[in-house]
Amino acid sequence: MNALLNLHNKPLEAIQGKLDPWFLPTLARFTFVAVLFMYFWASATLKLGDSIFSLSFGAYGQIFPAAFEAAGYDVGQLTLFHKFVAYAGTYAEFVLPVLLAIGLFTRLAALGMIGFVIVQSYVDIYGHMADETTIGTWFDRITDSPIMDQRLFWVSMLLLLFVKGAGPLSADKLIGLK
Repeated sequence: MNALLNLHNKPLEAIQGKLDPWFLPTLARFTFVAVLFMYFWASATLKLGDSIFSLSFGAYGQIFPAAFEAAGYDVGQLTLFHKFVAYAGTYAEFVLPVLLAIGLFTRLAALGMIGFVIVQSYVDIYGHMADETTIGTWFDRITDSPIMDQRLFWVSMLLLLFVKGAGPLSADKLIGLK
């Protein structure tokens, strides 16, 4: 039995020893940039108004659909809280993906993105009244629901970056962050 275990463990230990410090964080950052960077960038761009200092009419409808409707689609009727969250969310959609892409303050950026995805999912489910197919469920045979299934993958990847950091090919490494 020991011979069989050694046949299994020895090559894997050698591979793990060489890959462990850099492979998973680098792969997670690459995956984020390849799959999600432009998704968040495009979403943030749609929320901008005439400049980076103003938001579009639709930004409030995306972030606070019920409150914006209750305000008669008049931005002036929204509270300071609504405006602050809309601006903060829009800027976070620009800044956090860039930080992850270059690997700067990666752990904090990943934690911020996890929070962002949770809030985004909440707004999609309760604010935009996503249907059951869009929400999906776990532990079923259907693997492509945009909220429960896809966003679990997103959060898993971001958790890996939060726990492991950016890896050696990063700005964090250059400035001495772990």
